[in-house]
Amino acid sequence: MTAAETLAPAERARIARRAGLLYMLACIPAPFVMVYLPRRVFVAADASATTERIRAAAELIRIGVATEVWNCVLIVFAAFALYRLFEEVDVGLASLLAVLMWVAAPIQLLNLVFTLATLLLTSSAPVARAFTKEQIDALAYLFWRLHAHGIQVAQIFWGLWLFPWGMLALRSRFIPRWIGTAVIVAGCGYVLASMIALTAPRFGAIVPFALALGAGELPMGIWLISRAGIPTRKPGAGGH
Repeated sequence: MTAAETLAPAERARIARRAGLLYMLACIPAPFVMVYLPRRVFVAADASATTERIRAAAELIRIGVATEVWNCVLIVFAAFALYRLFEEVDVGLASLLAVLMWVAAPIQLLNLVFTLATLLLTSSAPVARAFTKEQIDALAYLFWRLHAHGIQVAQIFWGLWLFPWGMLALRSRFIPRWIGTAVIVAGCGYVLASMIALTAPRFGAIVPFALALGAGELPMGIWLISRAGIPTRKPGAGGH
């Protein structure tokens, strides 16, 4: 039994558009948190300069915190919508997809404690009196780096949830097979980037190329919003 057989086209399109819209809205702010803020704030091997940039960019960092909370909330609801969309394709894979998304959200939210710690260290008068400048600089630098590593841990789950999602797309009859394949490739990119950053930083030059593979998830969101509900393969067909 497949989702195409058990859901009316209008109902399938409604659920798919909701899932796609939630997912894309969650992903849109990601470049701000993952690319812009780190480049704006972090100075490698210079705790003092990084701390000064944290002070100068405090409002932007708070926007980044709000953005990550926004992302996590939308991901929770997107996971439920995706489960509803794919449960008749394969309930096991649909459940795995939702669980991996739900596991990633609290990891990312807890990781925000490190970012909030940097703001507290650089803005609180009682903290400033309790530590020397060198200690504050070192702690702010440490907490900023810990947040970056926490993102890399969460990113493993961002990649892992794309594997069941891609497989579900491949098995469905309402999403082109190439989109499912692109989603799986994106998942490989996220997991590879995190594993290199966490366990083999000497190969860090590979990370940007691995992350670039993550663009493979974008066609899925666009398709769900714009074309979902239109069957792309007949029963028994092997490809698009």
